[in-house]
Amino acid sequence: MTAVNGGLRFKIATEPHEFEQIHRLNYRTFVEEIPQHQPNESELLVDRFHDNNTYVVSMLGDVVVGMICARDTRPFSLDAKVPQLDSYLPPGYSPCEVRLLSVSPDYRTGVVFRGLIETLVRHCVANGHDLALISATERQLRLYRQLGFVPFADRVGSPGAFFQPMYITLDAYREKPLVFAREREPTNFLPGPVELHPQVREALSAPAVSHRGSEFAAEFETVRRALRDLTGAAHVQLMLGSGTLANDAIAARLSALRSPGVIISNGEFGERLVDHAERWNLPAQILRVDWGSPVGTDAVEAMLDSHPETKWLWAVHCETSTGVLNDIAELKRISARRSAGLALDCISSLGTVPVDLAGVDLASGVSGKGLGSLPGLAMVFHDRSFRSSDVRLPRYLDLQLYESEGGFPFTQSSNLVRALQAALGSMADPATRFATVASDARWLRARLREIGYDIVAPDEHSSPAVTTIAFPDALSAALAADQLAARGYLLSSNSGYLRKRNWVQVCLMGAYRRDRIAPLVELLRGLRSRELGEAART
Repeated sequence: MTAVNGGLRFKIATEPHEFEQIHRLNYRTFVEEIPQHQPNESELLVDRFHDNNTYVVSMLGDVVVGMICARDTRPFSLDAKVPQLDSYLPPGYSPCEVRLLSVSPDYRTGVVFRGLIETLVRHCVANGHDLALISATERQLRLYRQLGFVPFADRVGSPGAFFQPMYITLDAYREKPLVFAREREPTNFLPGPVELHPQVREALSAPAVSHRGSEFAAEFETVRRALRDLTGAAHVQLMLGSGTLANDAIAARLSALRSPGVIISNGEFGERLVDHAERWNLPAQILRVDWGSPVGTDAVEAMLDSHPETKWLWAVHCETSTGVLNDIAELKRISARRSAGLALDCISSLGTVPVDLAGVDLASGVSGKGLGSLPGLAMVFHDRSFRSSDVRLPRYLDLQLYESEGGFPFTQSSNLVRALQAALGSMADPATRFATVASDARWLRARLREIGYDIVAPDEHSSPAVTTIAFPDALSAALAADQLAARGYLLSSNSGYLRKRNWVQVCLMGAYRRDRIAPLVELLRGLRSRELGEAART
């Protein structure tokens, strides 16, 4: 039985190296921290019921960072401490005893606690138990009461290590959610899915309505109007899907032009535009710029000078892989002067920086990320109404069909539309939102550089929403992200292009927690100091 959460694994301990770490963690907790046992030279504490215990462990790689155990063999440890133990328990239940909850100090978050408890509950239920006994340390009595545990009998133990006998039934556990875990939900610094504003959560849970009804049509048009107001675009079409769908719809539209173009790539998502073009057999030249560098005006002009037949440009506004923010105003100026259409991927820039799409022929966006809603709605902005074409496009990708049918020729999700409407409503003052994100990003980048980290994108050409950190070779970005996830901070690290380059990202999108940025920096400081120190010693 193994569960995975944010780089952590929760499993039943089976291996010798796991048991050795269990004994060391047991010692640190119940000898050094809670003086329940006497110190010894080996710094190992083997529980007296070890042979009958089933241990659930939280693993980060091969390291045990948390444990808890269950035992169903009588007598329990509480049998020796509470005379006539069964007289205190509700009749008709099959009990087991849960003991030795211990978590390394750096990992005492809701993530570890919740994973240990949920894994242990599954094990106990699978073995026919529906009541659990514990000896709760006095400092955690409030937590255990919130979880549904009932105290009974007098406290046991000795000064400095008193415990309260408690029990919980399976029914009570199921009725009482993990309050501790909910209060300590992971802090989300991902580029998606992002943290949601409470208004968005509420809107998402509203009853669904028909996309053919007048109520939905009014809400749908309200969302489209808000998106046009935010961007200055003349038109916008919404589709059920991801940003990839929006870019495929743009590629389909470009294919109808039957004209050559230029694609600009300075990162992973520029390369994905290239892939879209190749799949649609678009006649295009590729202007590649080093990852982490902005698109230079001179390079674009030189490419167009070499290919004067160019009729369209396609580029990414915020290159999410590096955090570089390319200059829309310059691209608009160049394309207008050359009488070339301009298409943009604005998927990671909408909602985090000002985006002026007036005069931009086509641009893609999504409902998640910077706009702060759920993923699931793709959007294509366009400057002019679509004219008919002799190219027959797939129905779902034909933007002209969307426009002619009032925006939703196919099934739409009223829940996703309402959630996006709520997200846009929570951003009533975009200028203030943009200023806040920019200020937080400046502070974050300055502190990261102070403690020795390298930022991929130069500040003068960076998106405030995406800070990509280049880790030194001696420090694994993926492992650091796993360690941070175990401590309740979710960073982006799992994409192949990030792992290949040993990069990790802190993203300020959605309703991110501003008050958690500084603690995150301190954790990154500690990780760097500890890991590089260990590397130097070896």
